[in-house]
Amino acid sequence: MSQKKKESARQGMDFFSRNLTLWVALCIVIGVAIGQFLPVVPDTLGQFTVYEISIPIAVLIWLMIYPMMLKIDFKSIVAATKKPKGLIVTSTVNWLIKPFTMYLIAAFFFRFVFQAFLPTELANQYLAGAVLLGAAPCTAMVFVWSHLTDGDPAYTLVQVAVNNLILLVAFTPIVAFLLGVSDVFVPYGTLFLSVALFIVIPLVGGFISREQIIKNKGIEYFENVFLKKFDNITMVGLLLTLILIFTFQGEALVNNPIHIALIAVPLIIQTFFIFSIAYGWAKAWKLTHNVASPGAMIGASNFFELALAVSIALFGPQHPATLATVVGVLVEVPLMLTLVRIANKTRHWFPQKEGGNVGTKSS
Repeated sequence: MSQKKKESARQGMDFFSRNLTLWVALCIVIGVAIGQFLPVVPDTLGQFTVYEISIPIAVLIWLMIYPMMLKIDFKSIVAATKKPKGLIVTSTVNWLIKPFTMYLIAAFFFRFVFQAFLPTELANQYLAGAVLLGAAPCTAMVFVWSHLTDGDPAYTLVQVAVNNLILLVAFTPIVAFLLGVSDVFVPYGTLFLSVALFIVIPLVGGFISREQIIKNKGIEYFENVFLKKFDNITMVGLLLTLILIFTFQGEALVNNPIHIALIAVPLIIQTFFIFSIAYGWAKAWKLTHNVASPGAMIGASNFFELALAVSIALFGPQHPATLATVVGVLVEVPLMLTLVRIANKTRHWFPQKEGGNVGTKSS
């Protein structure tokens, strides 16, 4: 794709994104309203679950990710693995820093700063939900944030794949340690199915589609005609996903407005803190922006589908820990859109190519 076309695409995306926070807020309101006034909708859709995963939500997430998977030249994945610095930053921040800073920040606020508002038992229950979020770095939504910051899709895929492999072995012991228990149950069926639904299916679908269309129609048709059909599909999928999530969880939010604000405080601080560490480290190592940005986004955002599912399995759907994971969903999208803007405005901090000079500031 030419530089002129790239600039044109970015300007179009920015035009849509300019009011995206407003659309997100509107979708949350619509979702809560549907849950409150048309309970038959969540009751009906709630029946379509496998291992606590909502199949309708999975389909919408697939709708978000599939267009980005189409853009991956799978030969470039091999090249991505030969540039380990981005993987080191992502893996270290996600697993050696993030879970423990989440615990410390949340414990400080729930047990000390908000002590007058939260009984000890309730504070510990909210802390459990925060721990589940902190130990589950993003798997699916990071492809959306990568797309919005012009991240390298092949390298983002490698970062997510490495993150998932670590997740399989590290999630349980970290959560068990931080919750102070020895027998934390993790529904591995949920974990494996989440990876299959949110990564494997859209990846395979994108690979097959790309190969067949290029083979039959040529690369020019694929890039200039077929891909154009999916313009803004990712964002539409995101907005519909939010409506559906808050259709299911609206009652919990309506019944706990003050506590929602209290829970949100440490989650917001943690998000900016983790992003700053990963993004700053990437800058110090002179990584390219299209590697640094999605790498920082993985740790800043959460695998909220897994955190919510594990909380329901451990404590039940009405437990305060589960409410904390729902608040994680509530604050994540506006926060991540803010980080997307920060990443795009600081693009000039990073070299434009591997080993290159720092770019000039864009207008």
